[in-house]
Amino acid sequence: MKKYKIVLLSGDGIGPEISEVSKKVLKKLSKNHNFDIEIIEKLFGGIAYEKYGTPAPDETLDQCKKCDAVLLACVGDIKYDSLARELRPESGLLKLRSALNLFANIRPVKIRKSLLDASSLKKEIVEHVDLIVVRELIGGIYFGKPRGQITNTKIQKAFNTMVYDSAEIERITEIAIKIANQRNKKICSVDKSNVLEVSQLWRDTVLKITSKDKNISLSNMYVDNAAMQLVRDPGQFDVILTSNLFGDILSDLAAMLTGSIGMLPSASLNNSGPGVFEPVHGSAPDIAGKNIANPLAMLLSASMMLKIGLSEEEAAENLETAIDKVLSKGFRTADLADGSSEVLSCSEIGNKIIDEI
Repeated sequence: MKKYKIVLLSGDGIGPEISEVSKKVLKKLSKNHNFDIEIIEKLFGGIAYEKYGTPAPDETLDQCKKCDAVLLACVGDIKYDSLARELRPESGLLKLRSALNLFANIRPVKIRKSLLDASSLKKEIVEHVDLIVVRELIGGIYFGKPRGQITNTKIQKAFNTMVYDSAEIERITEIAIKIANQRNKKICSVDKSNVLEVSQLWRDTVLKITSKDKNISLSNMYVDNAAMQLVRDPGQFDVILTSNLFGDILSDLAAMLTGSIGMLPSASLNNSGPGVFEPVHGSAPDIAGKNIANPLAMLLSASMMLKIGLSEEEAAENLETAIDKVLSKGFRTADLADGSSEVLSCSEIGNKIIDEI
């Protein structure tokens, strides 16, 4: 029997609720598909700061480095916004990505037929959407230096540096090529090369690397146009390749095509070692503890973990099929309610999915 060790970071807000559902689902899947999964729970985010004075304790990071995969729920709360930036939960995420060298963020955006009417866009606009955002994750303006605030002047200033080197762009492009070759062989590289030198390097490097693969069809798009096109005609995209900042924005925009940001999973990967699998949504502290959160993005992230991180493809397919069956029967969480469906709590919809598994 295969044995896996994963670290579960429940984090803040609704994290513990959706994590509890995920633990039960993974237990059922491991039993059905004859593998053993050890789940090690560690503190991360705001809850870790409260106990250890840091959002990313060394003990947590060490465990993450030693495991087969990391399943992360969500972090953050408005009550931490007054902390120094390096102590905020979101800074813990940056530290985790850097510690594990997670340079590639993969966010699939696929419309589930049972949720076509949940999208804020017309059915005919979104019904064929099936795209993947490939976002560079540990470079760009979020990590660039120098950065800081200038306070010893009459007018206070702050600054950040957007920087990439060609090697960083090359390796994320290689990931996009690999994914595109498994799909429709189309890559749209998104930048702002008309005004940013760093984007010009991005465009030039992507062209150089993709030109080596004659199967790949490459197009380029400015980020403002890409945002417009995602709303106007999202079906035109297959693989979107972009930088850290632009990918952060565009992937959240794309998430809403599905009807709820509570439906989108993601994977953050490196060339070796464990990846981190997490839902796109935030910690939603306003509904924390009410048992009304949508656990589906967390479960779909667990499916990506099973497929990509653990190579348990049958279990991943089992989970996604179970989710589709529950949705097709008209069961929904509150964020997906359409007036005709049966609204269930977070734990209740988890139980329905377990029954289908």
